[in-house]
Amino acid sequence: MPTSPRSDRGSTHGTAITIPILDVTTHPHPASPTSTLASPSTPRRTLASVRDQLASELSYRAIARGETIDGARIGVLLTLSKSDSEGFLRALAHKIKHTLLLQRWVFALATTSTGGGVNVLLLCGSGEDVVQRAVLLASAKFLDRVEGVSDEGKRWVARVRDTGTCAYDKVALWDVVRKAAREPMDPYHAPPGSRGIDEMLLEARSKLTRITPEDAYEELQDPTYPMPVFLVDIRPEAQRAAHGGIHGSLLIERNVLEWRFDPRHPARLSCADRYDLRVIVLCQEGYTSSLAAAALHELGLLNATDVVGGFRAWQEKGLPTHINHSRWVPDGGSATTDKSSQ
Repeated sequence: MPTSPRSDRGSTHGTAITIPILDVTTHPHPASPTSTLASPSTPRRTLASVRDQLASELSYRAIARGETIDGARIGVLLTLSKSDSEGFLRALAHKIKHTLLLQRWVFALATTSTGGGVNVLLLCGSGEDVVQRAVLLASAKFLDRVEGVSDEGKRWVARVRDTGTCAYDKVALWDVVRKAAREPMDPYHAPPGSRGIDEMLLEARSKLTRITPEDAYEELQDPTYPMPVFLVDIRPEAQRAAHGGIHGSLLIERNVLEWRFDPRHPARLSCADRYDLRVIVLCQEGYTSSLAAAALHELGLLNATDVVGGFRAWQEKGLPTHINHSRWVPDGGSATTDKSSQ
């Protein structure tokens, strides 16, 4: 008895799929080796049709995972390098354009390869203004890696070395499209998402258990303290010269603090080889020190804190300006001056 053709219709991104199946009530045994389920009229898939379907699926995914900023749809897509990478990215851009036909949009599309090399970056959008803003931003971020450019107004194609080989690239491209999509702003009004310094300071201090000058002095003099304790003076040399300092503190100016205390980094101090360090940050009045200590938390030094009131409060309390924590300082020295920051 011939197969009873029933059609199950599914939908994959709007494309109907017809699948012939067997009626198991009339065919209890498997079909013979010579039988086939494929319809003679089913068209054979070509490489071009496969690439077109892939471009459709990736474009829908990029749009779905995108964001909306000031009414504009934005997104970033990194895909493995193809034999015709530029042509494939252009096909993606074409799909996105037709999907977002009536919207403002800007996307960054790029190919990557596991072994590095030169890849393709394509910036595209609904208008030349938004694309050109993206071009300026991307050119600055990938300045020394761009090897060739084709500017077509609403599309910008560049050859860029080693795209996608580090986390920087994707984060940088997201920053490009987010900033490019924003409408021109009033220069006298704060941009959406920005924060004032008071808000930044409150957030930094919410991460800390700040201590008084007296508590800091006691910790520095306590020989039983279970982890290395350092008083780190981050004031610039001119400020220390004008107001005085504390002999025995580590002199690490603010601009190099993270590099000196990141245990992962080759420029770290020899004593910064562990994450449980008790780093007590000191500035003149206790403001910059809070931001600096919070930055150390970002590195993983969760015991870092700062002195309430800074060096001024230390002086007002009449505390000694000579401390000794030589058991933790490299080579038994009483202070370390960061020459590279001066």
